[in-house]
Amino acid sequence: MGFALPRRVSLPEFEPAPRTAMPSTPLPERLRFAEFTLDRLPNGRCRARVGLTWRDSEQFTGEGEGLASQAGELRCSAHACVVALGQAVQGGLSFELLGVKAVRAFDAETDTPRGAALAVLNATNRILGNRLFMR
Repeated sequence: MGFALPRRVSLPEFEPAPRTAMPSTPLPERLRFAEFTLDRLPNGRCRARVGLTWRDSEQFTGEGEGLASQAGELRCSAHACVVALGQAVQGGLSFELLGVKAVRAFDAETDTPRGAALAVLNATNRILGNRLFMR
């Protein structure tokens, strides 16, 4: 028992979709991380300062203070970024820091307080995207 296959099968031809070029420069519609400082104070506390820019012309600065411990420095740095974000949205939204946790990835030794502030900014940009900052 068997069946015969046609010798030639015709398929419709499709034009490939045109490629869109990715811009070579980053889009300016997102907040950018501009500066970070962390000061360990002699009284056992720390102070973080985060600077954000938008469209290279507007600047927003946030400060946070906390205990000078590993967890305290992370929270202080993340909180400073939350304060700067609050300034950027000019009361349109409110942000709240629920928690911070250090996670070691790829055995990388990095500046973890700076990374905590940057993680807050990246998460906000990823979730809210351009919609928040389109004025």
